[in-house]
Order: sequence, then C-alpha cells, then structure tokens
Amino acid sequence: MRVLTTEDSIEVLLSRWQKVLGLMRDIVVPRADVSDVRVVEDPMREAMSSGIKVGLRLPWLYYIARTIRLDQAFLVRRGMPALSFAVRGREPLRSVLVSTPDAAELAARLTAPERPAGRVRP
Repeated sequence: MRVLTTEDSIEVLLSRWQKVLGLMRDIVVPRADVSDVRVVEDPMREAMSSGIKVGLRLPWLYYIARTIRLDQAFLVRRGMPALSFAVRGREPLRSVLVSTPDAAELAARLTAPERPAGRVRP
C-alpha cells in the first residue's frame, strides 16, 4: 500500500491482494474534499473500536476493511503510525485511516496553507 499526495489529490493505492482480500479499491480524494487531518500513533486501537467491519481483519495485526455502512476505511497495521482524514462530498465515505511511515510528513503537507500558483516573491 502506498499513500501519495499531489497538488490536486491524496491517493491510497493498494496492491492487488489487498484489494481482493480487503474488498476495497484504491481511494482517491481531491484535496479540496479533505479535512480534519491528523496523525494517529496507535491506529489499531482506533480501528478495533469502530464497530463491525468487512474486509481483511487480523485483530491487533492488520486491517484493510470498511465499516458495514461503508463510511469509514481502515488500512492499518500494528506498529506503524497512521494518517487520518475526513472526506467531504464522497458519500458514503466519510473518513480514512491509513498506516504509513510518512504519516507526520503527509499530515504536515496536507495541512500547510496553499500557496497561490504563479506568485513569485521579490
């Protein structure tokens, strides 16, 4: 699994086996629809306390799953921090929690104020 950010979007790209066993596809969200970005140091605790899920679930080890209502996606593994963000306008998905060693860096990048294109400082 890889997490990429561009000027326009955040992308969670899954391997083929993760898609099949997790009953999920890649997640691509425009940056304009991303809010409430934060780093979660213990994503397993959050994933396990969120209710019934469908997909690949190995409690306390690995989750690639969504809640039954499909409003939350969990792509987490033990021992790795996670990036959490809310999603607007992409019903039914409302939040994503994804483990990545770059969680702090990605959170900083996603919460940094946008710079207007084409402006040059004197």
